[in-house]
Amino acid sequence: MGTSSLNLSFFWHMHQPDYRGGDGMMRMPWVFLHAIKDYYEMPWLLSQHGGLKATFNLSASLIEQLQLYREPLKYDYFLSLWAQPPSSLGDSQKEWLIKICTSTQYETMVRPMERYASLYYQTSFTQQELIDLEVVFLLAWCGHYLRTTNLIIKALFAKKKKYTQEDKMVLLETLTLFVQEILPFYKELQEKGIISVSTTPYFHPILPLLLDMENGKRANEATPLPTGAQPLYDDAQEHVRRSIALYEKTFGRKPNGFWPAEGGVDEKSVAIYKEHSIQWIATDEAILYKSLNTYEPSLRYKPYHFDGVTIGFRDHHLSDLIGFEYRHISGADASRDFSNELKHIAINENNPTVFVIVDGENAWEFYPNNGLDFFTTLYEELKATPWCTTVTMDEVANKNNSTALEHLVAGSWIHGTFDTWVGESEKNRAWELIFNTKRDVLNYKGAISKAVEDEITYHFLASECSDWFWWYGKDHSTDFATEFDVLFREHLIEIYRLLAMDIPSALFDPIQTTEVSKPFWTKPHAQISPKIGMRGDSFFSWVGAGWSDERLMFSTMDKTRGVVETLYYGFDDGMLYVAFEGDFTFLQSPLIIVMIEETQERLSIVPVIVGNRLEFSLSRDHFKNHTPIHLRFEVHQELKNIQSLPGNGSLVVDFDAIFPPNWFI
Repeated sequence: MGTSSLNLSFFWHMHQPDYRGGDGMMRMPWVFLHAIKDYYEMPWLLSQHGGLKATFNLSASLIEQLQLYREPLKYDYFLSLWAQPPSSLGDSQKEWLIKICTSTQYETMVRPMERYASLYYQTSFTQQELIDLEVVFLLAWCGHYLRTTNLIIKALFAKKKKYTQEDKMVLLETLTLFVQEILPFYKELQEKGIISVSTTPYFHPILPLLLDMENGKRANEATPLPTGAQPLYDDAQEHVRRSIALYEKTFGRKPNGFWPAEGGVDEKSVAIYKEHSIQWIATDEAILYKSLNTYEPSLRYKPYHFDGVTIGFRDHHLSDLIGFEYRHISGADASRDFSNELKHIAINENNPTVFVIVDGENAWEFYPNNGLDFFTTLYEELKATPWCTTVTMDEVANKNNSTALEHLVAGSWIHGTFDTWVGESEKNRAWELIFNTKRDVLNYKGAISKAVEDEITYHFLASECSDWFWWYGKDHSTDFATEFDVLFREHLIEIYRLLAMDIPSALFDPIQTTEVSKPFWTKPHAQISPKIGMRGDSFFSWVGAGWSDERLMFSTMDKTRGVVETLYYGFDDGMLYVAFEGDFTFLQSPLIIVMIEETQERLSIVPVIVGNRLEFSLSRDHFKNHTPIHLRFEVHQELKNIQSLPGNGSLVVDFDAIFPPNWFI
């Protein structure tokens, strides 16, 4: 069988929620950090390989905040603190500054910078150490483009330590000017036909839930819904209108396509897109299979249309390989594997169109070199592949060769449901506060000026952002959950203030009731000496072990592939002990590959299955007196790696750790 021509549509989605509080200042700096690391770098990497094309989605809330960085000290709270001499800051301000500066992914961003690594785990700092921490933090977030082309950034990297307040201000000015180049660069590449640029409803809302909360139950009949729900059709329309207006102002033309927030679609939202002359949207393959009421993988390899709007359905497997798996292997191996996957499709399908849709910013901090090695080898490989042509979503829609869908189910790109944003008590509580505020405004008897009405609309739209609901509940964890909770409730509080109405006390009560600072991992508290494989010995003999919660490492999209939920580890004078906890009912003769970074050794271990645990031990002789050591694990089934651990990099084991006596109660 020959290889047919394959159209590959890369789609990189860029989004940050609106971090502005009531004072208009952004409370968290993630827009700025990803701007210096990803937002320019991603299209730039593509542009270095002539002939390749891709689609980039820029959410409206991201576009608007990028434009605010013309005045970073006015609009970014973190940078306003960062720019001051540390001696001028109060204790709480220093704590916030340090919290942000020590929130960076350690293995790939902190560890390669010696000075940053030496400061990262400190709990107290001299003035010089704080200045060094501030500078190396921003340098660590600089992408490859900045590190290799900007002379000021290169000079600051070369200095390594003992930075000055003057160094800080030069760095901030350099990065501020750079951020202003990002949106014009997208416009330039779009005008050249290298990329197409789409956008998202204004504050990244789950539009189908605004239009009809019953969509939550249609997508999953077991999903509990909030009480007092009401359709927010006008808000849904306003999200789309404002997004189109901002896009036109930014790029000098109207958008051809939209990425519905989180791939959330239903028939009513498609009707709104059509009303506003949007030609195409995209979502996940799960929506296609549900809409066709059949699961046939080959069905995803072509564009469809519903109600006159073209739809691309993402290849979930290929997209997640890039988003989650390829960070664990070399760029060359990842590129080769991806090309083989494409070739398999091209051989077995007739002129397929493959949609690869991935978060365009968050994955790369888990890749070495911010993904540079992967993208360089991947793009070179694709350029040299005669049967593969990269196309933009605009080009897909313009070919007008899509297949009609008679029905489009409601759902998102996460399991085809809306459970990430509705159903848990905290998520539903947030929705109920929105609905209650809506009713109070509708029942307001006084006159409302046009200016106040516009502000009220702004705050309602901002409160409907998907990100607030993402962090409520138990399915995701962040050290900044409290800050997200406050930002959400502030928008509703501000509506009552604008109307001079009594503010309901419920809006001052935190919604976030789950443990907001639950760590992803913890170090061992004591030496342990468990008997591997002894069922009755499993709990108490592991008390004192360190652990890593793999369920919290990454997003919901990544959970379906991981069988290991928790990793436990500990040691005594002679052995290292490791246990994986999860659902292993389907495993037959599993094999564990242990990779020791210091010695480059790969060990094959047959674990003992004890109920829902895999347990094994290693003699410390394997580590040749190295301490700390860095370990990675692979769980293999029938010679195939089904999960790499830990999910956030390497497991660091310090055999010289000193444990306090009587640490437990």
